[in-house]
Amino acid sequence: QVQLVESGGGLVQAGGSLRLSCAASGSIFSINAMRWYRQAPEKQRELVAAIISGGSTNYVNSVAGRFTISRDNAKNTVYLQMNSLKPEDTAVYYCNADVTTPTDYGMDYWGKGTLVTVSS
Repeated sequence: QVQLVESGGGLVQAGGSLRLSCAASGSIFSINAMRWYRQAPEKQRELVAAIISGGSTNYVNSVAGRFTISRDNAKNTVYLQMNSLKPEDTAVYYCNADVTTPTDYGMDYWGKGTLVTVSS
């Protein structure tokens, strides 16, 4: 009954910026961690950034200093501000969250993804 929907992907030139959003909806009691993953063609899905309730963040080394993850708990929404984009950032970006509902604790939910393409 929980749904995560990403938005904000698109085509951008190298050096440009995009901001991704992911809104969670449904019978949500609380959300612990929210994360952004990405997957390029023929590559494994990798964790890009994570944020827990309270604001602590983690980033993969390749995006540290360029990407910023944030969340709005009142809106059950997580954001990924992506600056200084590089062609190697091209991927489908997926939202992920650990969600507690009235019937389940800490269930892992995924969005369907939003495509980010960075041209050289």
